[in-house]
Amino acid sequence: FIKMKAPDFRIDWRQVRNAVNKKTRIILINSPHNPTGTVLLEDDMKQLAQVVKDTDIVIVSDEVYEHIVFNHRHESVLHYPELAARSYVVFSFGKTYHVTGWKLGYVLAPDELMREFRKVHQFEVFCVNRPIQMALADYMQYKDEYLQLGDFYKRKRDLFNGYLKDSRFSLKPSDGTYFQLLGYHTITDERDTELAIRWTKEAGVASIPISVFYPDNSDYKMLRFCFAKEDDTLRKAGELLCRI
Repeated sequence: FIKMKAPDFRIDWRQVRNAVNKKTRIILINSPHNPTGTVLLEDDMKQLAQVVKDTDIVIVSDEVYEHIVFNHRHESVLHYPELAARSYVVFSFGKTYHVTGWKLGYVLAPDELMREFRKVHQFEVFCVNRPIQMALADYMQYKDEYLQLGDFYKRKRDLFNGYLKDSRFSLKPSDGTYFQLLGYHTITDERDTELAIRWTKEAGVASIPISVFYPDNSDYKMLRFCFAKEDDTLRKAGELLCRI
């Protein structure tokens, strides 16, 4: 694991280069990133290309929040031919069309990689709900439904953050996804896992502690909040959080 550290949660490419050796088979990346809301930039993709140059390393690129990016272009590995030629790229209909419970997505890869992918896929999944596949295929023709997602969620993000301007939390606006991290360093030194439970019960607002995403349970005193909610729900959440 290459740790992304607070407050910026950027990839340390020197650490990546030091970690790669002749046994390295796959590098897994995720952008826009859950839980931090950071996105990979053009320089990150160039750094990745340098790391895998002259190797047989395969990339698995998790891009399920591809349309939920603010202030940047989504830097897919598909924009870089040298990366696309060695990548599995994972996308989600659930994230794009608000149907996460349907568990439908798709994967793009070069022919030789997809042949290997199918060997696993037929035993892991075999098939999915065909009527829903057909419905989504039709719905994809309405391009505005996904091309406007960035602006739609940016407004939600700004609305939620605006309600927090008088709170005691610290925040850096999310660059992507529908998640916002709030730092509580000036409020308490409790572990994030314990605090998330306490504030759910006492303040009435649920969050996710980000330490649970780390193998070593790194605690940066931050909680992840979801702003994919109705405007009135965001207002009420802001009011409750400002009382803390």
